[in-house]
Amino acid sequence: MGKYVMGLDNGGTSTKAAIFDLTGREIATAGKQTKVLTPKSGYTERDMEELWLANCDCVKRAIEKAGVDPGEVIGIAVCGHGKGLYPWGKDGKPAYNGIISTDSRAWKYPQKWRDSGVYQELREQLCQELMACQQVSLLAWMKDHHKDVYDNIQYVFSVKDYIRFRLTGEAYCEATDISGSGLMDVKNARFDKGLLEKLGIGEVYDMLAPIRYSYDQCGVVTKEASELTGLPEGTPVAGGMFDIDACAVAVDVTSPEELCTIAGTWSINEYISETPVMDGSIAMNSLFAMPGYYLVEECSATSSGNLEWFLENCMENEEIPEGSSLYSLINEKVSSVRPEECDVYFLPFLYGSNAHPLGKGAFVGLTTYHNKVHMLRAIYEGVVYSHKTHIEKLLSSRKPPEAIRMAGGAVNSRVWVQMFADALGFPIETVDAKELGALGCGMAAAVAAGVYKDYKEAAEHMVHISDRVYPDSGMTAVYQKKYEKYRAVSKALDTVWGQFEV
Repeated sequence: MGKYVMGLDNGGTSTKAAIFDLTGREIATAGKQTKVLTPKSGYTERDMEELWLANCDCVKRAIEKAGVDPGEVIGIAVCGHGKGLYPWGKDGKPAYNGIISTDSRAWKYPQKWRDSGVYQELREQLCQELMACQQVSLLAWMKDHHKDVYDNIQYVFSVKDYIRFRLTGEAYCEATDISGSGLMDVKNARFDKGLLEKLGIGEVYDMLAPIRYSYDQCGVVTKEASELTGLPEGTPVAGGMFDIDACAVAVDVTSPEELCTIAGTWSINEYISETPVMDGSIAMNSLFAMPGYYLVEECSATSSGNLEWFLENCMENEEIPEGSSLYSLINEKVSSVRPEECDVYFLPFLYGSNAHPLGKGAFVGLTTYHNKVHMLRAIYEGVVYSHKTHIEKLLSSRKPPEAIRMAGGAVNSRVWVQMFADALGFPIETVDAKELGALGCGMAAAVAAGVYKDYKEAAEHMVHISDRVYPDSGMTAVYQKKYEKYRAVSKALDTVWGQFEV
């Protein structure tokens, strides 16, 4: 048997490939940015062919960097951002650009279904709120605005199902992604044409490929994909999963006692449960990577991606001391101002909102006294408060965890992790792995290959908790007061958003 597994992680703006040994040790990684297309305000798209070639390039370079025999890779799996839409046409090519999960063009459809009573009628089957960035809303928008594209769609894919299709030539809807699309009867884990007809898109039933699970073998690498990636023809390809499931698996959230938060472009906050939470306290229930469990999720595009925007647009000419880095510099700047000394608030709504559906990013409380340092601290805090908004909803439906597992780009900042611990009031545990999504995929490939019987056993061998950061109770009280003001600011601005929409 070979010695390695491979994971591909497709985020909203980048693709990463990573090779792991069977103890979870990262051997090599390769990444590539893909251009985000914004033809109109609220639209975020990408070229699907460019994305496919970026995946091939990352796989090839990771193998080369690892210096391993590609024949020793026993399997590969793909994860990616949830929601969004990647349509494959009946003419054998992409039917449209891929639509990313930060897209808000279809915001009126969830509102329409709620106002008409359709959502309430279907809620027990859907097990989730409907969102503008879900496939259900985007397909309804496509039917109304691009009927020619809609009629040409052969397969409705999530991003990772599209990439797996290009690797294998076999079309499947993997359960974790499709159960968060708004297209599925999640309660009964099946497609229901009647449900789709009530949403006005009954034709989509014929665009849905068979359902598979994350560790199911879903084909093998084709000759064409082999030539592009460097993986041998016939390499097994597992189903893969929604990236938030992959991160949960990779931090060993394999029992209902655990809770994790993922701070990337999206604020993802989740735990698993044997039953969906249907009391209205949380937004999303989807099928988890482990059969028999639901992923109970609170999420929004309100996390650390907001910092990246600020760095690119407001600190591009920042002078960085020799031997330092931009990120160590901003951590130092944030630490230089105590939270009680900074009465500036930031709503991290540049890519989406978890308050009003049309909410926008905003700094509130700025005076001539304030500078970039205060704005950076406000961004750090605003992201934490957005996560806290979601986590409070999750905790209303379960007992508190002993600690919260944390993943995503923010874990690279000890300052930010401490802020999460202080503001949430729980110890924060991080995992000794850089590419968690890819690691979760590697674990799926290992289970599919029969190396481990399930994710629990895979986690025992491949997941390693690296640190636990404890909250300072005095700081928790300070952040609680600031969080209450943040919520008041957000609520006040809810009266403004959309007021002048045409």
